[in-house]
Amino acid sequence: MQYQFDWSVLWRGQSAQWLLQGILTTLEISALAWLLASALGVLSGALRTVPLRPLRVLATFYVEFFRNVPLLVWMFFWYFGVPPLLPRPVQDWLFNHGAEFWAGMFALGVYHGARFSEVIRSGIQSIPKTQFEAAASTGLTVAQAYRLIIIPIALRLIVPPMTNESLNLLKNSSLALTIGVAELTFQTRQIETYTAKAIEALTAGTLIYLILCLGIASVMARVERRFAIPGLIARVGRAEH
Repeated sequence: MQYQFDWSVLWRGQSAQWLLQGILTTLEISALAWLLASALGVLSGALRTVPLRPLRVLATFYVEFFRNVPLLVWMFFWYFGVPPLLPRPVQDWLFNHGAEFWAGMFALGVYHGARFSEVIRSGIQSIPKTQFEAAASTGLTVAQAYRLIIIPIALRLIVPPMTNESLNLLKNSSLALTIGVAELTFQTRQIETYTAKAIEALTAGTLIYLILCLGIASVMARVERRFAIPGLIARVGRAEH
């Protein structure tokens, strides 16, 4: 039987509302997870380069553990495993305020924090040792040197790889549908179920993800050009010279 395309299903009935809600939920869970991942990544990435061995071991354990555990397993752990360990009032609050959303957000944030950590570490290790020596010569402690000099420089060096990891985080948010988060992929599947138009629904989801990722990549490219460090980062558009 020949397939009959009907693109109007995307804006007929509740489909448009479902897609809009899916986009907003995807952006919300991705943004919160990105903030958590960035904080964990900066902290663990910096600790992996400090002179104190216990701190390096602790940060390395975090990175190696979460880098080698599948995200889906970790998401199930947060949703099915963690709530029973919490006090009853906390469990009630979570399940009354979207436990699946918060479980998905924490799973994404902690998982990608380990991946962000490696990016931060590589950025710190790419900084010339003269920066560390200059910081020490001014009387700064290790903590002050990292907070005031090393980490700010590293963050400006790692914009391109951070862009890739940020896009991966956004795309991996689609796994949250497995624990019931009504994000974009969940909503496209819902449209497919109600309309029996899989091609139209999944094409819409694919194009929306593409637009979101291209938008983020464009913004990060502007950030890279704005904060490029002469001599350490080749500005976009000048590579050919």
